[in-house]
Amino acid sequence: MLAGNDPASEIYVRTKIKACADLGIFSEKIAPPETATTEELVAMVEKLNARPDIDGILVQMPLPKHVDSRRVLEAVAADKDADGFHPINVGYLVSGRPAPRSCTPAGIIEMLKFYQIPMAGQHAVVLGRSDIVGKPMALMLLHQNATVTICHSRTVNLPEMCRQADILVAAIGRPAFVTANYIKPGATVVDVGINRITDVAEGLRLGRTEEAVRKGKAVVGDVHPLDMARVAGAYSPVPGGVGPLTIAMLMSNTVELAELHQNAG
Repeated sequence: MLAGNDPASEIYVRTKIKACADLGIFSEKIAPPETATTEELVAMVEKLNARPDIDGILVQMPLPKHVDSRRVLEAVAADKDADGFHPINVGYLVSGRPAPRSCTPAGIIEMLKFYQIPMAGQHAVVLGRSDIVGKPMALMLLHQNATVTICHSRTVNLPEMCRQADILVAAIGRPAFVTANYIKPGATVVDVGINRITDVAEGLRLGRTEEAVRKGKAVVGDVHPLDMARVAGAYSPVPGGVGPLTIAMLMSNTVELAELHQNAG
């Protein structure tokens, strides 16, 4: 469900639809107008909940400002929650029970496993406390036996706290905010941010080309890309690092929900 006209959201939804097509998963885009009310969106979600041919529902965020996003997200049935945001599924994550997991942090765990980055016993610092990334990321790292610290905009001595991290996950939503003095030499840095750069001078300072900036294709994460490459022992680039994994985990959640429904039937 894509409500409104957010350009970034439209790109993300196109990417998700393409991934479904590549994997042979049926997808259906529902695009209510920008003026749709909370009640109208909830009613649309409830119709999808009732459809036996739909295994997973995704409400693309952000919703228009006048909409109560929490009400719409919580209207999605827990057993059709492809994003892993429903309070029941968050509760299952806390208790370590199987359920759809929030896609970005789940993808990060898979990436760390794939590259054999040790998590058990390591100090992981999560920079950001959102319900979508920061909090579930901390819980998933805890389930991997990491020692976890959550930092945020109100954290005192933030660079010093981040410098303690063996694994630093940056999800604070500020372009190139994390510079060299936040990174312990040799640390693994996972950059969750996606920030579009429109100023040519800033783009050049961050290692992006003038052409990329002018075409609207200059993107940086929450970590300064040149500092990250210089100081970190391993890092995920932006673009191309965490983003594709988020899509992959969305597909994985959808397949698992479909199997759950088949087994229940």
